[in-house]
Amino acid sequence: MAKHLRIAGVVQGVGYRAAFATTAHALQLSGWVRNRFDGSVEATVRGPAEALGDIIDWAWHGPSGAQVREVSVTEVADAMAADGRFEILPTE
Repeated sequence: MAKHLRIAGVVQGVGYRAAFATTAHALQLSGWVRNRFDGSVEATVRGPAEALGDIIDWAWHGPSGAQVREVSVTEVADAMAADGRFEILPTE
């Protein structure tokens, strides 16, 4: 199972990507997270439904300092490698 998240609000410059990656790793999710030039954060995560639900719930508040306004979630094809890796990608 895989989900694509787009998080909007004050989510850059507050450690959101690093905290997201740490949380995803703790939940044993694989995937990636990155900043977007429009000020949002984008992530694709793969794993069990319960863990995906947990990361989506976490995304709504993020680390202290973040002010999340919106989290949009879409299903994506589950074509990511199941190697347990989670990466922080460059801004796009």
